Amino acid sequence: MSDLKTGPTPDHGKTPFPPALLSGDHWIEELHDGHHVLIRPIRAEDRERERVFIERLSPAAKHYRFLGEMRTPDERLLDLMLNVDYTNTMAFIALVHDDGELREVGVSRYAASGDSRHCECAVTVAEDWQHRGLGVALMRHLIDMARRNGFKQMFSVDAADNEPMRELAEFLGFRRSTDPDDASQVIYTRDL
Repeated sequence: MSDLKTGPTPDHGKTPFPPALLSGDHWIEELHDGHHVLIRPIRAEDRERERVFIERLSPAAKHYRFLGEMRTPDERLLDLMLNVDYTNTMAFIALVHDDGELREVGVSRYAASGDSRHCECAVTVAEDWQHRGLGVALMRHLIDMARRNGFKQMFSVDAADNEPMRELAEFLGFRRSTDPDDASQVIYTRDL
């Protein structure tokens, strides 16, 4: 993780994040609507934030993210989500202040897919933070990290009717193909 670079903080006066939250590797991103989010690698202390983030997703968003039904994440899933090694597995979260608390509003992650050349990725943005450029920001950091860690190709398996993912994937240069094992799914692929 030491090779992560802290991105420039936009010069728009005071950042909404206290200095104690800005230690280590992070980026302050200005979204299309002028809001700022803190993007950084996920940490063990984000466990409850990750749980609440998933629980707040609509049933449709949970279905798109997990390709199945889910009400609340179990401890095993949370262990998996927070167990990143910064090389073969990586996750970035986006945080904002919401009524005096830090709230997770987005996450992007990848995991090696059995070799050192390919990784599977996913991105999820809270419904009230969509259409602001947050998914693009999260994915750009993820793509950059995967490239720096030597991966040559990134892919995502998604529901064929997930229109927001189709738009994001197209914008980021992913190719789309039908999943040969399941016609209700598509596979997005991007060379790194």
